[in-house]
Amino acid sequence: MATVACEVHHSDDRFDWTGFYRNVGGDLLKIGPYQGGHGCLVIPFSRGVCGAAARTGEVQLVADVESFDGHIACASSTRSELVIPVWDKGRALLGVFDIDSNQPDAFDDEDAEALVAILASVFSR
Repeated sequence: MATVACEVHHSDDRFDWTGFYRNVGGDLLKIGPYQGGHGCLVIPFSRGVCGAAARTGEVQLVADVESFDGHIACASSTRSELVIPVWDKGRALLGVFDIDSNQPDAFDDEDAEALVAILASVFSR
């Protein structure tokens, strides 16, 4: 996880915070390896973009975090966010991979598809 977070973070200037939140059970995510400023330490599945990805099992592509109901502002500079559920080969949720940007509408479907493929090749084999 640490290597993935580091490599992805440094691959694109749009990425201000890049990292994992691990599924620790009890519908809770706890911070894992990351690059960038301090992240939120614990996120319940019921809150925020990361929680929505964990709860629904779906990619969350948010062009404007201010318009996302229940957004958790771990950093006031964040304007857009891409969060991808991370699965093991048995399809158990390991956690989520979160990328924040200080640019609005920084991510698109191509970004999401590429990262889904990378994460699947690393964690789902």
